[in-house]
Amino acid sequence: MKIAMIGTGYVGLVSGACFSDFGHDVICVDKDASKISALEDNIMPIYEPGLDALVARNVDAGRLSFTTSIEAVKNADAIFIAVGTPSRRGDGHADLSYVYAAAAEIADHCASHAVIVTKSTVPVGTGDEVEHIMREQAPEKNISVVSNPEFLREGAAIDDFKRPDRIVIGSEDEDASQVMREIYRPLFLNESPLLFTGRRTAELIKYAANAFLATKITFINEMADLCEKVGANVQDVSRGMGSDNRIGSKFLNAGPGYGGSCFPKDTLALMKTAQDYDSPMRIVESVVQVNDSRKRAMGRKIIEAIGGDARGKKIALLGLTFKPNTDDMRDAPSIAIVGALEDAGAHICAYDPEGMQVAADMMPQVEMKQDAYEAAQGADALAIVTEWDIFRALDLERILSSMNGNILVDLRNIYNASDMTDIGFSYTSVGR
Repeated sequence: MKIAMIGTGYVGLVSGACFSDFGHDVICVDKDASKISALEDNIMPIYEPGLDALVARNVDAGRLSFTTSIEAVKNADAIFIAVGTPSRRGDGHADLSYVYAAAAEIADHCASHAVIVTKSTVPVGTGDEVEHIMREQAPEKNISVVSNPEFLREGAAIDDFKRPDRIVIGSEDEDASQVMREIYRPLFLNESPLLFTGRRTAELIKYAANAFLATKITFINEMADLCEKVGANVQDVSRGMGSDNRIGSKFLNAGPGYGGSCFPKDTLALMKTAQDYDSPMRIVESVVQVNDSRKRAMGRKIIEAIGGDARGKKIALLGLTFKPNTDDMRDAPSIAIVGALEDAGAHICAYDPEGMQVAADMMPQVEMKQDAYEAAQGADALAIVTEWDIFRALDLERILSSMNGNILVDLRNIYNASDMTDIGFSYTSVGR
């Protein structure tokens, strides 16, 4: 089938590349000419493992192409809207201006019969408004609007797309539903479950899923605080909870809080939508508040580990991105941690395998280093902020010998406390 993907950000580029790998003919459209030019040279705008090879393979096969021209939608069987929906400044609502602008442009150029698919994460009722915009713009055209939310984890997005837990399709039109069945037909061999719902239900599923996962993270982080007070081990608590198949083990790892492109903005958007409909979600409101507080609290945790006074101290951070295997710095816990340490007068250096170029613009006072060993050199304290695999097998004796102090704060619990003590570290972890 012929697919047009509007937007070459994280969702649009991964989705477009994967659809082309299924054998579909995909053209990705973006107004940013420099981004399109870079993609044509196989330079990715994001870091996602395996994405560059996937894109190159399908470009070479003639199934994937890139353009700045919206006219590319005119021959498409389905047109996906995959533009950004950031939190609107000031009130937390999702900013839908990019979605609505895309809808208006598509209406002017799409075929007389068109299936428009919102892949962007959008609040309940957005599909209705998209349909209204398009019908008003092009009343002579037969346009169907479908909701098809994405459930991609950064760092594992390609595998998530090709081996999904579920594919949610919200449609009010059977012909459009049939088009979506054909698009996802290559996944049927994997028995990927297609879940057809109403459009508004599909829009809400995405927010409900992300809010629930954010709640699990926040719950185990509060349990970690209690474990520290009472002398328990949060990792054992997590295992004990997670072995119950009604709960599940995923997203029960204590740490510095959630960040990234989805959970922060989606919990806020769901909270605001619920308030607008006079159905407030008190649990989600608490999750947002607790998570915001936790990030800065991790900065205080590092300060407490060095005796309560960080002024003039050199503190090295390992990991800056909100999670491993991405260069995404959006709402990363490291941002609040760096802020707390800077306010306390510390000098900060850092290393991240992929995120330093983005982080440098956000943290101009942080000295970026070439690797973990250079970051640790002369440091009074070392903190592990993001659990990149490369940090799991460090030469810790080499690290310790190069440091000015011996304080190691492990915000991801990737090391064993007794092992660290034996090496000579003053070791602090989370919830243990």
